Amino acid sequence: MIKNKLKCLLVKPYELPKEVETDNTLDSLQKVVEGNIECAYLPTNDNVVLICNEEGKINGMKLNRDIGHDIIAGPFLIVGDDYENGDFKSLTDKQILKYKKRFNQKSIIQTIGKVNSILLNKNKTNIER
Repeated sequence: MIKNKLKCLLVKPYELPKEVETDNTLDSLQKVVEGNIECAYLPTNDNVVLICNEEGKINGMKLNRDIGHDIIAGPFLIVGDDYENGDFKSLTDKQILKYKKRFNQKSIIQTIGKVNSILLNKNKTNIER
């Protein structure tokens, strides 16, 4: 089976999403996220998958974005979910627009705020001990 190219969004820490094209191979996806891949699902039902480095936090990668139930560390991709074939597919133009808005400048600021709040609460707890 010939693997095709994926039209997807690359989201790096403190940067706006960038539309990129990558080979739909494990090796190519691992190179983009700088390690072994992990798939996460966003709290929406629009057939997208977030592909990130499964050890991003353990390896001390920069925190990137708050996705509601987690904060992703390191670069990640947003790709289409080809669940019928157990694979990934290219994003539609509508999905690209939606996720460019979802991971805009405001999301960077909100993530930094959430991380700072967590750190402040952790330090406060340590001081009280």
